Amino acid sequence: MNSGIVKHFGCLEKRYINPIHYYECDFDIHVLQTLDDRELLRRYRLDRAGIMFVVDLLRDAITSPTRRHNAITPKTKVITTLRYLATGKMQQCSSDDLGLSQSSVSRVITQTLTALSQPNIVTQFVSFPLDARTLHTHKRAFMDIAGFPGVVGVIDGTHVRIIAPSEDEAVFVNRRNFHSINVQIVFNAACKILDIVAKRPGSTHDARMLSESGIRQLFERRYVPANCHLLGDSGYPCKPWLLTPYLQPCQGPQLNYNRAHKTTRAVVEHGIGQLKRRFHVLHGEVRLRPEKVSKVIIACAMLHNICKVRQIAEPLEDGDEDEDNDEDGGEEDIYIPQGNLAQRYLLTSLYK
Repeated sequence: MNSGIVKHFGCLEKRYINPIHYYECDFDIHVLQTLDDRELLRRYRLDRAGIMFVVDLLRDAITSPTRRHNAITPKTKVITTLRYLATGKMQQCSSDDLGLSQSSVSRVITQTLTALSQPNIVTQFVSFPLDARTLHTHKRAFMDIAGFPGVVGVIDGTHVRIIAPSEDEAVFVNRRNFHSINVQIVFNAACKILDIVAKRPGSTHDARMLSESGIRQLFERRYVPANCHLLGDSGYPCKPWLLTPYLQPCQGPQLNYNRAHKTTRAVVEHGIGQLKRRFHVLHGEVRLRPEKVSKVIIACAMLHNICKVRQIAEPLEDGDEDEDNDEDGGEEDIYIPQGNLAQRYLLTSLYK
């Protein structure tokens, strides 16, 4: 076939160089030069500058080693993956505007998700602060919500639905009787993610996830200064650095404490809602193996924070708060001790 033959599909142009291959770079040119930022945000959750920021971030990791002129470009790989994360529909990546075969889409998404979820990439955007100045900023922001002092983050778990895995299927069934990954997540007052664990099967209790997590080590080994604490629901054990509500509060200080606690902790529900609203792949059933689903979740968390840093507004679509929020946290019945010293101090000093 003559390489000059051009076929048009709407406004999209494919230049065939033989019956099998074509210049795939035409598609990322079409997307980035033809669509305005509003449409890019709707389809890919990032504007033009944000997409190029991610492309440059991942370029070395996702550039094809081949010198063939029709290799899939880093731009196309990023755009394809963003489309999948925004919609949760892999088929749509090959049908609407990207010009890739289904097998190419699957390959591209796997490669890009692996790059996005590498620790050296993730920690640039998701990390718990340890410096006093940043922690003080977080405390002030949470204090402004409901007057609750010393809060540097709010923690909760959320479930991401998955297809039944072929191995260890039973452990992925959560208390609501569907297969899932249980995700532990910590937000600051601006709904930016400070810490995330996205590898535990759905039957894992929130308290057990916490006990095995790095965030517990940061507090208990005193990398986080004293007088800093997280707020969590009653599914967590009450600790000096993790304050939970009173299960049966008395009128007066305990009730006042619970009211301020609930209002402040609502940030985590808003944050999870924003994350799932931005990336619809987290709303439905992710049809991948559990280890790949973990990469999807981590990638979404990192991209969510990039959106926060770049002040990209969340999409105005359905899916407000976290539908999978579970006050008691998981499968087991765990005794939650109440009335630790941090709670008592707050009761006597602030919530009389």
